[in-house]
Order: sequence, then C-alpha cells, then structure tokens
Amino acid sequence: MKKILFVVTSHGTKGDTGEKTGYYLGEVSHPWEVLADAGYEIDFVSPKGGNPPVDGFDLSDPINKKFWENKQYHEKITHTLTPEQINPADYSAIFYAGGHGAMWDLPNNTKIADIATKIYEQNGIVAAVCHGPAALLNIKLSNGKYLIDGKKVNGFSNEEEELVKLTQVVPFLLEDQLKQRGGIYEKSAPWQNHVTQDSRLITGQNPQSAKAVGEALKKALQQ
Repeated sequence: MKKILFVVTSHGTKGDTGEKTGYYLGEVSHPWEVLADAGYEIDFVSPKGGNPPVDGFDLSDPINKKFWENKQYHEKITHTLTPEQINPADYSAIFYAGGHGAMWDLPNNTKIADIATKIYEQNGIVAAVCHGPAALLNIKLSNGKYLIDGKKVNGFSNEEEELVKLTQVVPFLLEDQLKQRGGIYEKSAPWQNHVTQDSRLITGQNPQSAKAVGEALKKALQQ
C-alpha cells in the first residue's frame, strides 16, 4: 500500500495585517483520521520543511485532539519534509490542506507542483480542500495543459472570503483564479459540505468539507 502525501503551508501571516495564519488543523486532522484508520501511512511536506505554522488550533474538536496527541503524527507534522526529500513514486495520492497561508506560498511552489504532476501521471490522485486548491492553479501536466483545465473543481468561494472579511487581504480570489485556469468551478452556500470529484481530482470547498474529502480520497484509492 503506497503512502499519501499531505502538503501544508509554511506561510504564517495574513498579508501585512499582522494576523497569524498557517495550515488549518481540522483540514489535516479530519482527512488524516479517515485515511489513517483505513491503514494508509501519511507523510507531510511543506515548502520550507520543519515545523509549519498552524491555524484553527482547537483541541476541543476531538479529532484535532486525537491527531495532535498522536505521538507518531505529532512528530511528523512538526518536522515536515522538504520537497527535495520526497520521491513521488512512493505515493498513491497527494492532498493539499487549506488554511489562508496556502494562498501565499503554495501556488508558485514549482517543486511541490512537480511532485503532484508525477503522482497524478503515475495514476495517482490529487486532492485539496478549502484554500488548498490554490496549489492546483499552476500544476501543469507533461502535455503542457493545466491540471484543472476542463475539470470540475471547487475551493473556498468568493462569498466565504467576504464573510471572513479577507477579500482585500488575500493575494487573489481563489474562485476567480480556478475559473481563469479553465476549471469548471462548483460551489454550495457558505460553510456547507461540498466535495467535487472529476476522475482523479478531488476538491472540497471549506473546512466543513475536510472529512468528506478524506472519505472521497479513501474510496478512490480503494477502487
């Protein structure tokens, strides 16, 4: 059974607001629980490696608590690998967690994008949730086409960005950019669970969709 690679952001501030951000804990823990319980081993990579900034740190969520207090995975998430340490052949899927930090450092990280291309082209699955799909914007396949071009996709909506009052802070609006790259963007009302699957591409709209993305990924891996 090949492993799954989780990608988290190394970026810790929301623009020049001084507000902290990072990867969103529940968007790691909820898919992790589904996949780890199914027997999959998960590795973590971030643009800078090491201990990435975390947002949404809420240990009253029992699944967050379970993840954070798991010794093996606490060690892994606080000592993430660098892109150079990853061999794409070891993985059957790559999953991008969200958190606003992903908007700044994941779209232009060519090393992680190359890993995703290789995993996808060896018949693997690419998945992302919330702001994680920002990382999909510049992934190109070896035929020169963008990965999401012509595929159904979703991610944090313009409306949700307005509700958290960060429209003027984020470097771009994710919904608009997914459409600009040729993605066939779908969405539900804010904060509703919405998972979109187009063959081996799985995306979720918001934190509420994180567990369901994990479940869709598990099902796709088992098929």
